[in-house]
Amino acid sequence: MEVKQCYREASAHEGECIHIDGWIRQSRISKNVGFLMVNDGTFFKPLQVVITPSLENYEQVTHIPNGSSIAVDGILKVTPNSPQPVELEAKKVELLGSNSEDYPIQNKRQSMEFLRQFPYLRSRTNTFQAVFRTRSEIAYAIHEFFHSHGFTYVHTPIITASDAEGAGEMFQVTTLDLNDVPRTEEGKVNYKEDFFATPAHLTVSGQLELESFAMSHRNVYTFGPAFRAEHSNTTRHAAEFWMIEPEIAFADLTDMMDLAEAMMKHILNAVMERLPEEMEFFNRFIDKGLKERLDLVRKANFARMTYTEAIEILSKVNDRFEFPVQWGCDLQSEHERYLTEEIVKGPLFVTDYPKEIKSFYMRLNDDGKTVACADMLVPGIGELIGGSQREEREDVLLQQMKDKGIAEKDYQWYTDLRRFGGCVHSGYGLGFERCVMYVTGMENIRDVVPYPRTVKSLR
Repeated sequence: MEVKQCYREASAHEGECIHIDGWIRQSRISKNVGFLMVNDGTFFKPLQVVITPSLENYEQVTHIPNGSSIAVDGILKVTPNSPQPVELEAKKVELLGSNSEDYPIQNKRQSMEFLRQFPYLRSRTNTFQAVFRTRSEIAYAIHEFFHSHGFTYVHTPIITASDAEGAGEMFQVTTLDLNDVPRTEEGKVNYKEDFFATPAHLTVSGQLELESFAMSHRNVYTFGPAFRAEHSNTTRHAAEFWMIEPEIAFADLTDMMDLAEAMMKHILNAVMERLPEEMEFFNRFIDKGLKERLDLVRKANFARMTYTEAIEILSKVNDRFEFPVQWGCDLQSEHERYLTEEIVKGPLFVTDYPKEIKSFYMRLNDDGKTVACADMLVPGIGELIGGSQREEREDVLLQQMKDKGIAEKDYQWYTDLRRFGGCVHSGYGLGFERCVMYVTGMENIRDVVPYPRTVKSLR
């Protein structure tokens, strides 16, 4: 039986002889009784196994190191009002795999920095047990949300010739011998000798390819890896991460914001309902205000204001910011948090940013100065989601590309979508790891990725 079943179905199996397999997380041993806290990976809380000298191999069992794997047969005991409401009275304990004395993660509080040295072991700790189970639940909730709303899941390419209009530095993909790179007569790299016969890269976004599927399947989304070769060693940047990107046809900016709000509320409701033990752990040990903050967001009506309105508000308190604002600047995290935490006291969409600081594919507003885009801002973190209504007018799109120095020939397939039965459509992107950080209260992206890939680090 799984430990999760022991807790969830305790009353149905009380007094039964059951079998569990798992790892000893902690042990307390005395002369006449011992307690082994056993976790099998199915539930956040370990199951207490009670051992007594009546066990045939009691002496051996009392010396099994923490971290070892064991098999236990015993009687399930249920005492709802005791500190251990469910426990297993062992009748047989078998050592399956002993833990070595040089096991680096001891039974004490370890720093996040220390644990990052052991990505293959850290998931055994309480913190990372909770983080990665929550990550899994968030991923499931995302797929569940889009499936229930009739979306088609599209796998966009990981290897691409598009740079998604310069969304970030890209990793190049090649089969060329870097010790003997073929050259043209002009001395340039001869990509005709490469696998794809053209420069290729790992994708930074699946959005552009996804837009074409919105023109055939209406409501679509992709949820996959993205890669950015930015030499940024911050708590919020990773070279490999995952992106959730929906695209909706016959939909404007308001429809996009409604969808993003509904998705976030679904994620939060799912995690709070399905992982109460993990969320209580995060609230107690990682971020003491976490549950209150998440409850505020999942029950709120998201406020909306334009970028121009936001600048007017922020400029009145410019002296409190490290980066003073003026119309035309991009908002920093300090500005976003002020708007959500001090002004609206809840989640907020800021819309209609200046066209100069946004992407070429965003729909130009009638004022000719701003574009139909929106950033979702939440208390405690700032921006969580960015999206826009896409420019469906071919002539305007081409002019936007020209203004930003983007070669039309490189995106002919994309601009063709406007000629071949195009329509009003919108979409957004959510960095999955940023979402996991927000839900768990973890402060470093390296601690919400099973095997983080960051600059100068490939453990």
